[in-house]
Amino acid sequence: MDFIFNLLVQLIGLYKIIIIIHIILSWFPQIRQSGFGRIIGSISEPYLEPFRRIVPSIGMFDFSPIVALFALEFAGIGIQSISRFF
Repeated sequence: MDFIFNLLVQLIGLYKIIIIIHIILSWFPQIRQSGFGRIIGSISEPYLEPFRRIVPSIGMFDFSPIVALFALEFAGIGIQSISRFF
């Protein structure tokens, strides 16, 4: 059971890295339109889309990825807390 919880925490950490890469790629439109950028976008956009509906953009700044990262961090903390009981 401990293996499953550790795997989930590692996957959340990997997904946080993908979202950070997505944020960085948004600063470079040429790279974002490349094959690598499209793969990162196809992985991260389904998770970020609900946050974009909740958190409005302020000017040209989109804060939804930051909120999404906080949500992933809280999920990781929650999984670690639950794993202590098993």
